Amino acid sequence: MRPRDPAEPHRVASSLELFFDLVFVIAVSIGSSELHHALSAGHAVHGLISYAMVFFGIWWAWMNFTWFATSFGCDDWLYRVLTIVQMSGVLVLAAGIGPAFDEHHPDFTVLVIAYIVMRVAMVLQWLRASRAAPGTRGTALRYAIGISAAQVLWVGFLFVPDAAKPVVFAALALAEIAVPVVAELRVQTPWHPHHITERYSLFTLIVLGESLLASATAIIGAREKVDSIGPLIGVAAVALVSAAAMWWIYFWPPHHRAISTLWHSLRYGYTHYFVFAAAAAFSAGVEVQIDALTGDTDLDPLAVSFTASVPIALFLIGIWFVAIRENAGRVVNTVVPLGALLVLVDPLLPFSVTLTAAIMVAIVVVLVLRSPVRRGALAA
Repeated sequence: MRPRDPAEPHRVASSLELFFDLVFVIAVSIGSSELHHALSAGHAVHGLISYAMVFFGIWWAWMNFTWFATSFGCDDWLYRVLTIVQMSGVLVLAAGIGPAFDEHHPDFTVLVIAYIVMRVAMVLQWLRASRAAPGTRGTALRYAIGISAAQVLWVGFLFVPDAAKPVVFAALALAEIAVPVVAELRVQTPWHPHHITERYSLFTLIVLGESLLASATAIIGAREKVDSIGPLIGVAAVALVSAAAMWWIYFWPPHHRAISTLWHSLRYGYTHYFVFAAAAAFSAGVEVQIDALTGDTDLDPLAVSFTASVPIALFLIGIWFVAIRENAGRVVNTVVPLGALLVLVDPLLPFSVTLTAAIMVAIVVVLVLRSPVRRGALAA
């Protein structure tokens, strides 16, 4: 398990990494589904807090493996077995998401146990890397020690009163995300810019695809509950246009330029918590829109509109901040954040869902007109 060459040519995601991602999508799907039910029932605050907590466990376990794999992925039998152990933890975690969303007695027991299983497997990976890679031995050991200490604290989290759990969770999450900062300060592990950003891009595709699948399933299930399928077709069209625009915007900038330094890589990785969470929450917003058509939600029309607009606006701001901002001119850097703001407030206007899709299309048009290829062709 020697460090991988950060300039290795033709480095792409392995089949094991892709398999790993697919297992995580199960947990993402259940998390967004639980968020949908909480929002439709009128329990927005509890649902959003629970979703933020659950999604942190999903995202952090995925991200830690992803960065480790870009530095030390060796694909031998032991590496594969430890990776599959992490995947088993994801499946158990998915089973614990429902109890964690319980409004009256949230139960995080299964969730925390599954998370610890994933993290212990990650500790074993770092210990193995510390033995095989003398140059980064100290860094690998700091990772192993930091992750292990955090897991002890997560066990204590199970005994915290329910009212204090969100605050304690936030403190433990900060402790977790501090581990890479401390571990990498002296000697950094090598990362492959194209490989790591490909991994993020692939996970974004999977999450957006899951959002479309969840939306389509909800639309199909609502056919018998409405007098006309016209409104459902309208929601389906808007969902597709919005998701396609999110995909277009995400893949417009050269992501590999966003992780040139340790600080930039940390900023890129941590901001993607909001990007991934927003992309997954988008499907919950679409499902709430469908519930409004069938009369299955306690939310008023304004709140219903916000369930779709807020995730899209958060997604736009996240991608602009970490990837677009430093690779675009004044026009794009004005249009994208302004578009995010308009999406955020358009529930206050008539036909808000359709307006959101129109704003997203307008942003895409600007990106196409301002793309490096087009600008070069016009100059020629």
